[in-house]
Amino acid sequence: MKTPICDFVAAYEQSGAARLHMPGHKGRGPLGCEGRDITEIAGADSLYEAGGIIAESERNAAALFGAARTFYSAGGSSQCVGAMLCLALQKSKSRVVLAARNAHKSFVQAAGLLGADVRWLWPRPYSLLACPVTPEGLENALAALPEAPAAVYVTSPDYLGDLQPVAELAKVCHARGVPLLVDNAHGAYLHFLPAPVHPLDEGADLCCDSAHKTLPVLTGGAYLHLGRGFAAKEGEVRAALALFGSTSPSYLILQSLDACNRYLADEARPKLAACVRAVAKLKADLAAQGWAVEKSEPLKVTLRASERRWRGDALADLLRRKGAECEYADPNHLVLMVSPQNAPQDLERVRAALAAAGQGSRAPQAPPPMEPPRRAMSIREALLAASEELPVEQAAGRVCAAPTVGCPPAVPVVVSGEVIRPDAAAVFDHYGIRTVRVVR
Repeated sequence: MKTPICDFVAAYEQSGAARLHMPGHKGRGPLGCEGRDITEIAGADSLYEAGGIIAESERNAAALFGAARTFYSAGGSSQCVGAMLCLALQKSKSRVVLAARNAHKSFVQAAGLLGADVRWLWPRPYSLLACPVTPEGLENALAALPEAPAAVYVTSPDYLGDLQPVAELAKVCHARGVPLLVDNAHGAYLHFLPAPVHPLDEGADLCCDSAHKTLPVLTGGAYLHLGRGFAAKEGEVRAALALFGSTSPSYLILQSLDACNRYLADEARPKLAACVRAVAKLKADLAAQGWAVEKSEPLKVTLRASERRWRGDALADLLRRKGAECEYADPNHLVLMVSPQNAPQDLERVRAALAAAGQGSRAPQAPPPMEPPRRAMSIREALLAASEELPVEQAAGRVCAAPTVGCPPAVPVVVSGEVIRPDAAAVFDHYGIRTVRVVR
């Protein structure tokens, strides 16, 4: 497996050329990586007009993932989410997108900027982080629309590690001529398991992966994959990505994606298989200790901490004191993300700390229920309107402007343009969100 971006930058660094171009550090600085941080000099190619070493590296990635085309992002999956939505809207006469409610806020922001009309698939019972979509439920939702939407959009895996039945959802979508878009930010590794379950393997038309979440890639490195059933010209895809990305993408991130191709080709499969076995053993051990271990994708460990009378965030503090940092915690859950780059002692540290944790003292408290909010304005109108920030307890009856949510999980409680009702205010409070931005 060749690594053309890495090879070019290494040769340039070794050449000793006078750097009379950006960046201003000129290859020297306190971090030690400055020598490999370059801009679009001659021969380096350009991400949004790629025809050289970047395009070659992207073709290598596409072959590894089995994609029709793969494009790099140095702006994470957030950039790719916007591009996917843009491409779907360009291919359709409809502005409607049918989306599972647990969408990342980057989807909401892109929908607003592009003028999409989002219709939500709502979880029953309500959950902020999970929105299981069944083939029957999707079929009914599509049948209820007056015309086919521009796309169906789901998140899989979600922040708790739940996987959607992508293969079945794809069949429902394709029977109606609707593309299926999947935010697979947490599942880049899924294609390289012994039994691949990546959305591309299951029929997704467009899919984004945050390579940096589960692969050895620098933060911000991501892929936009085109499935073999989605027709788009290369220039259309790069233009869509350019709408949501910087004109100065990081060459450190691009090198990281390039180097990852060699890892995926040469090392990933056996290392992932061993890691999956180790994580499965950890889940079994934690269950034997009495922890409620949620069903999840192979590299996530999701504990329903409230079942042991612990707050998830308090359990995260305990792990932190024991030298282990979790991915996400809320009042009910603790989420750990593992990869083959974790050392065996990392899992042992978690196992020992949780074995000694014992029973907590907090009475279990389920997340408050919430009904679908009323939409008073379009997402675009609310997102671009003059706004003000208010304490949550003063926001009831007001219209949400920018979605207010921490990252992780970056899933909005109330979406731009929706009226904040008392039940939504209770959900904000449950997740520790104290202020919200509302239309002035």
